[in-house]
Amino acid sequence: MLSVIGLFIGFMALIIFSSGCSKHEKIVSLDQLAEKSVGVPSGSIGDQLVLSRLPKANIKYFNSALDAALAVNAGRIDAAAYDEPIMRNIAAKNPGLTVLTEMITVDEYGFAMRLGDSNLQAAVNKVIAELKSSGRYDDMMARWFPKAGEPKAMPRISLNGTRGTLYFGTASVTEPFSFVDRKQQVVGFDIELAYYIARELGMQLEIVDMEFGGMIPALISEKVDIIGACITITEERAKKVLFSEPYYRGGIAAIVKK
Repeated sequence: MLSVIGLFIGFMALIIFSSGCSKHEKIVSLDQLAEKSVGVPSGSIGDQLVLSRLPKANIKYFNSALDAALAVNAGRIDAAAYDEPIMRNIAAKNPGLTVLTEMITVDEYGFAMRLGDSNLQAAVNKVIAELKSSGRYDDMMARWFPKAGEPKAMPRISLNGTRGTLYFGTASVTEPFSFVDRKQQVVGFDIELAYYIARELGMQLEIVDMEFGGMIPALISEKVDIIGACITITEERAKKVLFSEPYYRGGIAAIVKK
């Protein structure tokens, strides 16, 4: 009799346990996140952008995009949202994560110069166009945005210019666009692009690292000649600075478990 009761209790426990555990849902589209938990970095406008697309999402706040992504990997939230290139970089280093193809918002990034500096703008646009037409842009994308692992090493780019120095302002917290490598050098997609611009102008290049929010003021006050670090082209910013043609199409993207 006791054995029968024991079997019955065990059977009921199995039913309760099974009903309380749901199978991991593979998320492949934004629509699946409609009422799910989405992590964003505190202090960013990520929550507003997510809610503009997913008004019923349950927003969770984290210290950084990486913390939010790791919470996804641990199964504590369903997704994390932030700048697409940053999320792609995190996913490349964490095999259990992937970035959804459909974007929450779509933005374009460009280099910025002072208003009226049309000659520099023309030179930047020429370099961007030539990189794309020659196929070297694709090489840069493969180098800085690998499908897995760390970005590759910064290539050696010789500058023999004698027409002065181009001061390039950047914020080395926007990997893989601008970041400090293991040799404590500022490298990245934007840094490589800046070298090609300096070479086109016949100039030397000096990297001026600063806080992201200080870049436009530094440009306007002529502390630097040009700035770049995953800078979104907006109408409001275009009232203060002159933008190049877009060199990268990004925006806010969601990272989820594979």
